[in-house]
Amino acid sequence: MPARLVVLVSGSGTNLQAILDAAADPAYGAQVVAVGADRDDIEGLARAERAGVPTFVAKVSDYTSREHWDRALADKVAAFEPDLVVLAGFMKLVGESFLGAFGGRTVNTHPALSPSFPGMHGPRDALDYGVKVTGATLFVVDAGVDTGAIVAQTVVPVEDDDTVESLHERIKVGERSMLVESVGRMAREGFAVEGRRVRLGG
Repeated sequence: MPARLVVLVSGSGTNLQAILDAAADPAYGAQVVAVGADRDDIEGLARAERAGVPTFVAKVSDYTSREHWDRALADKVAAFEPDLVVLAGFMKLVGESFLGAFGGRTVNTHPALSPSFPGMHGPRDALDYGVKVTGATLFVVDAGVDTGAIVAQTVVPVEDDDTVESLHERIKVGERSMLVESVGRMAREGFAVEGRRVRLGG
């Protein structure tokens, strides 16, 4: 049986589309069983609907507190019984309830080489610092900001004439490839989180 993936998105869903395309091949070993979002009317949800994948929305503003939203999000995800939850451009931090349910099997990407340049502006911060290489990191989500155990990393050179936008676009290409390859391996081979280390084939 293919591994069951729930993918959470907040925007255009290009990483989601890459996973949907890969999962169309049975050899990939994973199937997207639902796509969730924190807002309505986004292209990520439209991509899921065109692919015939069920969708759901959990907007923070619809709940009385962030904790209530976090519990509701966890419940909505749990209804689809995922083996792995993929945050693909999901712009909200999940909390205690969500991690209680899906900690250790939720992954996210960050457009920098962790632990350098965490937070919202990884490409800009890398460029400002003057690094010669940056990249993207796939990690197991924990309670921190981009601090989880690292599953995979990909390196992107910084060019002398890069802008934040040009650098970020190249990072996104590497990030997407890394995400698709790594999620497929996690689905097919299994994985184990041992402290700061993630071992594929576990």
